[in-house]
Amino acid sequence: MAEMQEALENCIESTHASTPIRPYRGKVRDVYRLQEDILGIVVTDRISAFDHIMKQPIPFKGQILNRLSEFSFDKVRDIVPVHIIDVPHPNVTIARNCDLIPIEVVVRGYLTGHAWRTYKSGKRELCGVTLPPGMKEHEKFNEPILTPATKATEGHDEDIAEEEILERGIVEPELWSQIRNTAFRLFERGTRVAAEQGLILVDTKYEFGLYKGELTLIDEVHTSDSSRYFYADGYERRLEEGKPQKQLSKEFLREWLMEHGFQGLEGQTLPDLPDSFRWSIYQRYAELFSTLTGSPFTPVPVSDFDTTLDGIFKAYLENQK
Repeated sequence: MAEMQEALENCIESTHASTPIRPYRGKVRDVYRLQEDILGIVVTDRISAFDHIMKQPIPFKGQILNRLSEFSFDKVRDIVPVHIIDVPHPNVTIARNCDLIPIEVVVRGYLTGHAWRTYKSGKRELCGVTLPPGMKEHEKFNEPILTPATKATEGHDEDIAEEEILERGIVEPELWSQIRNTAFRLFERGTRVAAEQGLILVDTKYEFGLYKGELTLIDEVHTSDSSRYFYADGYERRLEEGKPQKQLSKEFLREWLMEHGFQGLEGQTLPDLPDSFRWSIYQRYAELFSTLTGSPFTPVPVSDFDTTLDGIFKAYLENQK
């Protein structure tokens, strides 16, 4: 299939803008400092799982994530300030440069994924939260729970209890109270937006920073990289029958990796992603975009992207003069 092959051969794996300095390269994003308090963020087609970047990128994944984040940030601006200033290209966001709060704030509404693996191992506590007895995989909690993780610069993020965050002085108590209240409000809003499109927001992570001292939502929000969604139709039946839920998330990639002997543990070899599987991942991302936004995803060609990126950054800087 010519369309698939062309897309697979023209992914954005890394970027090289000629003028601004690139301060850092994340798992998915290349970030450039355009001005002291302004960043140019490129969402590439890299994909990660178990805190490892896969060797093969996913066509148009960056465009889908960036546009889905733009859509979702717009839905929550009344709850908390967001870092987005502009999205001049499907792969590019101009954003405020915030002081990072080094905690991933994970909100879970259902016993799924990492929470289920913890539960299945016999443990009944996750990040200081006591998990109810007798639960099934994918069952809904009575109330959403908050299970933070430290944001590691290298290696794996680690679960951490709220009490430990405060004891170690990672975040001051008053700010943490604001963060946890905001996170639950965001999850409630994300749940409502998803429900309107026949989806269940199962769990998600939020990242925050401070911009001129004000709590600000950064990174991404309610995307398929940061969130897990189930289809609402048939959820109860599948739960009662003990069948897997029909979901839109990266969990299927994690499951594929586990089937191929990889969980990010020392000594394990990262497998190659076959082209057919890479294309199926793209199709799942596109499906979530169209389902959640109500609009089909139309990709923009990305050949000679570095030249395009230079033009975007230079145009922005010229407009600031």
